[in-house]
Amino acid sequence: MRAFTRLWAGLVLVCFLAVFAAGVEAAPKSSGKKKKPYSVSARAAILIEAGHLKRHYEKEASRKVLPASTTKVMTAILVLEKLRLDQVVTVSQRAANALPSKLDMKVGETYRVRDLLDAILLKSANDASVALAEAVAGSEEKFVDMMNARAAKLGARHTRFANSHGLPTKQEQYTTAYDMALIFREALKKSFFKEAIAQRYASISSREGRKINLKSHNSSLFKGWKQNVRGKTGYTNAAGACFVGYIEHKKKLFIIAVFNSGSRWDDVKFIIERYTGADL
Repeated sequence: MRAFTRLWAGLVLVCFLAVFAAGVEAAPKSSGKKKKPYSVSARAAILIEAGHLKRHYEKEASRKVLPASTTKVMTAILVLEKLRLDQVVTVSQRAANALPSKLDMKVGETYRVRDLLDAILLKSANDASVALAEAVAGSEEKFVDMMNARAAKLGARHTRFANSHGLPTKQEQYTTAYDMALIFREALKKSFFKEAIAQRYASISSREGRKINLKSHNSSLFKGWKQNVRGKTGYTNAAGACFVGYIEHKKKLFIIAVFNSGSRWDDVKFIIERYTGADL
């Protein structure tokens, strides 16, 4: 009887070990490779808390970079300070001759200021930028002087604009990630600006009846992120991909700026999630 009991116990133990071994074999093997930490591709970047300018992240934030169409943030500030939204602007030959991106406006066409602001902030229309600059100052050159004076007053002392739109030019132009964050912070005080950059689409019309549909160049608004990052894009071959924008999280407003980025939206998403705790 004892021999039978020992034999039975032995068989149970063998079966248990066989099942355990099979389970071990079936378990997936680890590759042993660790996921590489994300590396921000932008040449210059910053994330600040708008309230008291606390820097939560920065990379070469004082390095001089080309502003590209983030320039239009300053253009919008001056337009909102100097013109009425329902004021009518007539398109000049110089404005009509601007290089793309543009609305293809015709000489003599007339538009309301609010429509041209939508055009520069969503579609980044360079012809609309020139038309607005001329409406404010009489000429784009005089408007640029106003831009640089306003930037200095805001504390953006390492910024120099050469035109109203940010396209390449023979004249020297530059900004820094920190300076552009300061300029964007000022723009957010304008209710029209905040409303404009929140739009994915808009429709504007000339007073002559030509309708133009606009789609925002801010691709992050179409990515299905849990929270929208609203702002202004920029791109030229020399400047690379740029963006300045904001997000609100836990009753705090954060401004992000990235310049000369190889992977603009990955950079924006990583910096915001890593340094604000927001889940995009």
